[in-house]
Amino acid sequence: MPFEFLSPIHKATRQIGIHLNERMDDLHLQGSEGHLLSYLRSYAPCPIAELHRVFGLKRSTLTSLLDRLEDRRLIRREPHPTDRRSVMVRLSARGRTLGDRVQATVADLEKRIRAEIREEDLHGFRRVLDAIGNVTQVRVKP
Repeated sequence: MPFEFLSPIHKATRQIGIHLNERMDDLHLQGSEGHLLSYLRSYAPCPIAELHRVFGLKRSTLTSLLDRLEDRRLIRREPHPTDRRSVMVRLSARGRTLGDRVQATVADLEKRIRAEIREEDLHGFRRVLDAIGNVTQVRVKP
């Protein structure tokens, strides 16, 4: 018997990932690359430490991801202006364009999902997510 909450959350996560990957196939981006570009489109320039905190990736995984994006000239890593130990990540013009396309794809998915539910459904969904946070006692900053 599947778990009442975790199995559906896992399934939905997979469905979202597959859907977005299919929509972004023409951008030649892997899911994690698109997610990072979308985040940077809203918050760049930002320190690598922030990306590590937000995405929760191992440092070596994040470094590989940034290497791939930099090799494709979608991002630039630059010294932090006030902290010599930190590195800032900035989008290139092409990275901003791709980030815009990723954000538009995600916004369209959100809009289509929202059209399928009632306001009370959304409140119930948020209550379940709050309960997960309360029970796990894990706080993750957006």
